[in-house]
Amino acid sequence: MTNPQISAETIEALRRIDSATVANAIEHFEVRDPVSGYASLELRCQFPEHEPMVGFAVTATQDTTSAGDDRPNRLHDVLDMVAAAPKPVVLAVQYTGGDRMRSCLAGDMFCSALQKLGGVGIVTDLGSRDFQGIAQRAPGFQLFCPGAVVSHGYGAYTNTGTTISIYGLTIQPGDLLHGDANGVVSIPLSIAEEVVDQAHRVLEIERSYFDFLASDEYSYAGLKKRMGRDE
Repeated sequence: MTNPQISAETIEALRRIDSATVANAIEHFEVRDPVSGYASLELRCQFPEHEPMVGFAVTATQDTTSAGDDRPNRLHDVLDMVAAAPKPVVLAVQYTGGDRMRSCLAGDMFCSALQKLGGVGIVTDLGSRDFQGIAQRAPGFQLFCPGAVVSHGYGAYTNTGTTISIYGLTIQPGDLLHGDANGVVSIPLSIAEEVVDQAHRVLEIERSYFDFLASDEYSYAGLKKRMGRDE
């Protein structure tokens, strides 16, 4: 199932554009403050060699570090949500325990299962593990997390299908997420198709800028005209 608002062609076109250019394109439409809609540098792209990740968010919260925890892990609830969600899916999970630096969400088994269900990546403030195994067993699957944690602890999903926040990026179920080595940005659904065209205009402006720097027409006055904004 795909999202009826966004065509498969738009998703594919977005995969061919880097996330920084997408972020620049979004600003053109002035649909949100330019300081919102993206995650901080604490969120790290674990496979920067992959093509950009583009998918619709399935959201949850999880605790993996509460000693003696005997709550149901609700893993099947999350798998059901991923299986039923518009594709492609990005699983976005926020930590809700007391020791986030020792938390661990995903490894190669979980990522392989998500990929089988139409998932293309994970965005989380929890740690993860098995990075080499993920690359081998779920090729192309992207993982955004702060780093590696060796043990999975006891993972219990504490909420599903709710609004979450990961390193400053607010994510609602169904949000369109775009991520690569530059980081993760959300694309407002109302302008997703227009973002593709605007991103190509951004790239053309940048090509013109670099051509100018390398040309005999370069001047300091011309450089200032092309950079910054009027006071």
